[in-house]
Amino acid sequence: MKQYKPMFARLAEAPFSSDDWIFEVKWDGIRAISYITDELSLKSRNQKELTDIFPELSELKALAGNSVLDGEIIIMKDGKSDIQTLIQRMQDTNPREIMFMAGKFPATYIIFDILEKDGKELSDTPLMERKRILKNSVKEGNFIVLSLFVEGTGVAYYRAAMEKGLEGIIAKKKQSSYEPGKRSNNWLKIKPEKTCDCVIFGYTEGEGNREKIFGSLILGLYDAKGPVFIGKVGTGFSREYMENLKLTLDKHKVEEETLPGVDKEREITWLRPDIVCEVGYQSITDDGKLRIPVFKSLREDKDPLECTIDQIRPVISDYAEKRDFSITPEPPMLHETEKDMGTDMGTGMSKFVVQEHHARRLHYDLRLEKDGVLKSWAVPKGPPEISGDRRLAVQVEDHPLEYGKFEGTIPQGQYGAGTVKIWDKGFYETIYWKEDKIEFIAKGEKMEGRYVLVKFKKAGEKNWLLFKGSE
Repeated sequence: MKQYKPMFARLAEAPFSSDDWIFEVKWDGIRAISYITDELSLKSRNQKELTDIFPELSELKALAGNSVLDGEIIIMKDGKSDIQTLIQRMQDTNPREIMFMAGKFPATYIIFDILEKDGKELSDTPLMERKRILKNSVKEGNFIVLSLFVEGTGVAYYRAAMEKGLEGIIAKKKQSSYEPGKRSNNWLKIKPEKTCDCVIFGYTEGEGNREKIFGSLILGLYDAKGPVFIGKVGTGFSREYMENLKLTLDKHKVEEETLPGVDKEREITWLRPDIVCEVGYQSITDDGKLRIPVFKSLREDKDPLECTIDQIRPVISDYAEKRDFSITPEPPMLHETEKDMGTDMGTGMSKFVVQEHHARRLHYDLRLEKDGVLKSWAVPKGPPEISGDRRLAVQVEDHPLEYGKFEGTIPQGQYGAGTVKIWDKGFYETIYWKEDKIEFIAKGEKMEGRYVLVKFKKAGEKNWLLFKGSE
């Protein structure tokens, strides 16, 4: 069986719609080509064998016969592909640890192309015909799925992907062939660029052709306690720019360390935290660092103290200000990297919880996981049970995800004093989420079906109506 190199996509300038193209989700994972004969082989881009690392994907052998497939291995966490856990699994070599991680953080292989079937090469076959052959050749399983796609409506699909917090989308020309090893204009990746205004606290010693300038800039942001290390950036500069930038940086040199928590693999020149730069990045790692940072420009219009951690972490200060965590058993405000309420790794659906709250007056708290926090409403009479029944829902402060598991008694004298217990919990799928209307499908033990939240503006800014939609 022929060995293949994967085809790659070029970066598109903006989302677009065209009847000549299809559009798929861009997953943040490990590209893998699978070879299925009497045996199974999964090969990464650098030809590393992956079958022993991801034993759960061995079911592919029974789901697809005598074929070569292209896809992405991902691990889902919080409704998104979790590259950090995936990298951790790639580094495991102990068989017992591999099996443990396969059970705790199972991988999914999302297949989007077929390159060979029953000995016949399909590279020159148009994409839509390959998609048809793929659908007829592979069955889905617990950890094997086929990539879904839409035709034509790229702009709407991109917006939907962004609302779900996905990395982006891939556009593919319907009549395109498969071009092994090439970065082709027939495949285009479309994704947003996140940016952050960061303070430069120092730079690392340069090596090689950077020996006389610097290696990377040391970046930090401020939280309530002081500066926090969020990573280093060493790309995005021209040689000339780096030489001029170093002259600027050296005017701010100091002897003492100005940012704690920085790994010192290379010698560091510390700087007064006077200079701000804009940095593009892809996502935030599990330990709170910028992932794949790229230097954009200096921001002389920004005050360093304006560069706060809330740029990359959800803000739930109202929640913290109302509570004394030395007294209440409620969970404290957590950083974004400490989230663990999670989502269904099989579906990517977000979680919801309803808590029965015996405070001064009995009410029910509806909480929907979104953007790293629990969006919360107090519902005095509880969620409606029949279609058309409307209930007042008063929006309250965002809660940390950990609160979704909280049960206990809040002591007298504390905000919300009384007993809290979980009344219902499950997953929900967003149909529509705008400033004045939210529509979702709940899948819980008690809340089941379509629900709608609509702002009740006449009754006040925080008041909404919650009602159960028709099935």
